[in-house]
Amino acid sequence: MTSTTTSSIPTLDELNTMTQAAFAAALGEVFEYAPWVAEAAAQQRPFASLDALHQAMLATVHGSPREQALRFLCGHPELSVSAVRSGTLTVDSQQEQQSAGLGDLAQEQGERLAALNQAYRTRHGFPFIACVRHYTRLGLFAELASRAERDTEQEFAEALRQIGFISRLRLSQRVGAGSLQAA
Repeated sequence: MTSTTTSSIPTLDELNTMTQAAFAAALGEVFEYAPWVAEAAAQQRPFASLDALHQAMLATVHGSPREQALRFLCGHPELSVSAVRSGTLTVDSQQEQQSAGLGDLAQEQGERLAALNQAYRTRHGFPFIACVRHYTRLGLFAELASRAERDTEQEFAEALRQIGFISRLRLSQRVGAGSLQAA
């Protein structure tokens, strides 16, 4: 990474002193289509560590009413060949799904993925959510098939857990070195 790129990424110290609007703008995309998470976290500053910031953001999500949490989950994109190829995903989701090779699936694999996604959504009422960076392509297929059979409450909790992994990785990319890291 070049120093030019690094210098445009705020440190935790800088995030702690930004206006609420600037903080929300810097971190609003950490949680997919949910800038309200960063807006709520901004009110809890200062943060002593990146982990403390992440925990505050997660607490906002976990503390939201069930209906809001369900809308939040439904705002996440499905793992999809067509979405990767069409470029309709957020920049983060595009990079994550492409890194898992989803844009390179053969037609038969893409159709299988679509069928698994549909079965999952039909059973649970929200899209399958996984931190794709933690899986191989084949591992994602197996995970989706397995999780489609789970109890919806168990899967709701697992979807939120996976969002925790995703958001932690995204947050790490948005907060530069030089921040206070001690808890």
